[in-house]
Amino acid sequence: MQKTQDYILDYTRLAAQRQYTGLVREHLARTHETPPLALVHSFGCQQNAADGEKLRGMLAEMGYGFTDALEEADFIIYNTCAVRENAEKRVFGTVGALKQYKRQKPGLLIALVGCMTQQQSVADRLKRSYPHVDIVAGADAWASLPERIYQALCQGKRSIKTEGEEPDTIVEGLPTRRAGWPKAWVTVMYGCNNFCSYCIVPYVRGRERSRRPEDILREVEGLVGEGYKDITLLGQNVNSYAGGITFAQLLKEIDAIPGEFRIRFMTSHPKDCTRELLDTMAACRKVSRHLHLPVQSGSDVILERMNRKYTVERYKELIAYAREKMPDLSLTSDIIVGFPGETREDFRQTLDLVQEVGYTALYTFLYSRRGGTKAENFPDPVPPEEKSRWFQELLEVQGRIGEGYMQRQVGSTLRVLVEGPGKGEGKLTSRSDQNIIVEFTGDAGLAGQFAEVEIVSARNWALEGRLIP
Repeated sequence: MQKTQDYILDYTRLAAQRQYTGLVREHLARTHETPPLALVHSFGCQQNAADGEKLRGMLAEMGYGFTDALEEADFIIYNTCAVRENAEKRVFGTVGALKQYKRQKPGLLIALVGCMTQQQSVADRLKRSYPHVDIVAGADAWASLPERIYQALCQGKRSIKTEGEEPDTIVEGLPTRRAGWPKAWVTVMYGCNNFCSYCIVPYVRGRERSRRPEDILREVEGLVGEGYKDITLLGQNVNSYAGGITFAQLLKEIDAIPGEFRIRFMTSHPKDCTRELLDTMAACRKVSRHLHLPVQSGSDVILERMNRKYTVERYKELIAYAREKMPDLSLTSDIIVGFPGETREDFRQTLDLVQEVGYTALYTFLYSRRGGTKAENFPDPVPPEEKSRWFQELLEVQGRIGEGYMQRQVGSTLRVLVEGPGKGEGKLTSRSDQNIIVEFTGDAGLAGQFAEVEIVSARNWALEGRLIP
């Protein structure tokens, strides 16, 4: 089990980070009449989105403003994702296109950070074939990034380095510029120990390391004090959290923080989903009635080949217990179609599981080979055309199930958090405890508040409601 002391808090490097942040700020103040603009774009998962907010916070402290327009940017920083090889190809194409902007604005800085760049082969390719990229840093380069930016700005020094980034380091106290009020991400643990045969994450994010409970609680208390109402706890596998207490105990402590807010968490691994966790979800007033529990396949043969470490029967037992404790629970999952060696019979078992469980929604993926994973070399005799037909069949089955779920909500009353303007005149968009989008007509001043809404109609992706005064 991962212990709290297994990670490093290097205060010497943190002091250096603050020093270089100040040096960059002084340099920008001398060389710019108005704050230069940074464009920060994060690819991939919620963890990357949370990391992108820290990047914005660090850049803001250095004196940067922000823009979404490439032609306005003085600094472009891409926070990359390595989960799928196709995503890497898109990033390389996007970065290649930045060469023209560098020609037009020679002082433009370009940086790539994150999971994709943690792979030395990617860093080597960027160094060799993308000379217009100034900085390449891995997913854990928080402490060294201000120094690298200073070197690029003031010394014209190119920094292409991902090895030796100290992946066992957790840096606390980083400034964060959040983008999603009234929703906020809070990372509780980093890395992954599971080594699913299709997944690159343990190789680029490192092994599991959990933040201290007191640091997490302090961050959540601060967010609640700032008016955030929807707080999502993040980790590659949150229910293997091991910061001296279990994840269920952490939920209890966060639930006890005074204030009106909602707690979500993702992503959970079925092998670590315990009855203690499900009992805690049921008992806690602020924990939302939504569980994202990726199953990936309904075939034990494929689950074993994926190295998932649970059986379909074990998964169904968890679902049954969760619904016994929380009848109003909304369930979502991930499914990979066409994993190497999957047969039509294996896929049929996945369809059977989907129909038996009755998910609110699914996140479905056609398998694509990922370099550096064990599954990269698995034999795969099923042609892509057949896999695409299976994929479409799964979408149709889940479409009917999801539509039925949404229709059953008509006539019910749901507690929602109003997130802001919706589509259409006077419309607001909100989200229920079950993580379902609900739209209704109301005053814009309701944003950031909880409300009761009667559901009057359903669409495939959202519910239409009427505000209850």
